[in-house]
Amino acid sequence: MFQSNVVEKCKANDRTAQLQLYRKYCDGMFIVAMRFVKNTDDAEDVLQESFIKAFQKLHQFKGDVTFGAWLKRIVINNCIDFLKSKKDNVVALDEGYMQVVEDDNNWNVPSTISIEQVRSAIDDLQSKYKYVVLMFLLEGYDHQEIAQVLNISESACRTRLLRGKGHLKELLKEKKYGTGS
Repeated sequence: MFQSNVVEKCKANDRTAQLQLYRKYCDGMFIVAMRFVKNTDDAEDVLQESFIKAFQKLHQFKGDVTFGAWLKRIVINNCIDFLKSKKDNVVALDEGYMQVVEDDNNWNVPSTISIEQVRSAIDDLQSKYKYVVLMFLLEGYDHQEIAQVLNISESACRTRLLRGKGHLKELLKEKKYGTGS
């Protein structure tokens, strides 16, 4: 299998294999980084740091997930760290007051709303909601994975996703895109 052979060569510090792995994943991971940081230069910096970190920690890659999934998690973590470092004031959230919420898996919007309009509205969400919505909708992470990446509880993840969805619907209404509900 291509992936396991190349990864094993990379673990042995084979520069050709590292370049091969970089070329295979750089475009896709750049897109992931752009979804979070919204700036080409910043996305390139995050991507570079992510690959460096991945190659330094390649010994921790056990193969229980694909290399792409493992690398994607590193990229997302680096994006979140980068965005957090850009913020001057971070508000701590007391999760003790959060309640368990029921999942609402209905993310349907009318066909008159474009993907760009939804992405624009997601960009306008508060970061605590935006990261969860991005990771759930665009990256396909489940609550447990999101909770681990963001270092929050699963109930906080569910709450943020539900609230993020509500705020997203409100933003779409405010922008007069209409959500039908």
